[in-house]
Amino acid sequence: MHGQAEVLLPLVDRAMREAGQMAGALDLVVATVGPGSFTGIRVGLAAARGIALATGARLIGVTSFDAVAVLAVRNDWPETRSLLVALESRREDFYVQFFDPHGDALGEPATIMPFLLREAVAEAIGANPLLIAGDAAQRAAAALEQRPDTVVLEDSAPGAVGALHAGLRRLLRFGKAADAPGPLYLRSPDVTLPETRL
Repeated sequence: MHGQAEVLLPLVDRAMREAGQMAGALDLVVATVGPGSFTGIRVGLAAARGIALATGARLIGVTSFDAVAVLAVRNDWPETRSLLVALESRREDFYVQFFDPHGDALGEPATIMPFLLREAVAEAIGANPLLIAGDAAQRAAAALEQRPDTVVLEDSAPGAVGALHAGLRRLLRFGKAADAPGPLYLRSPDVTLPETRL
């Protein structure tokens, strides 16, 4: 998305006004750290840091995976169902992370090609029942080719509500906001440096 920096702060201002809140009332700022576009993550984190600095609010960074997982496990799914969060990378591969039924990560986030997903699921959770969530959930389910006991959670793209819940969960778990959350990149930026002439 072009013009992210220009539209972000007016959106925040409008959301605060609609909520009837003043900036000074903020106690906590939660921002997603990725994965996503190189520029989008940097713009979002810079804005969140600026808001936190200006208001004195605490700043917490959460991944987009956490933002999806925290809401997915709040649904009434069986306690034995593991969770795969699959996010769009805007390429052929997926961004993925596995979680246990309580929403705790089972490993690090990764990028994976669709034809390798079945093997990754088997390695991460074996034959356990699986819930797939995220904006690439349908594509991930198709890549798993009718895996038994697999459910797709519809309309589970990462969003502000999930990020807030993930931030509050992190705050309750660790008791304080982390220092200056950094970006989560799962691949190098698509940048071609110009050739230098000697």
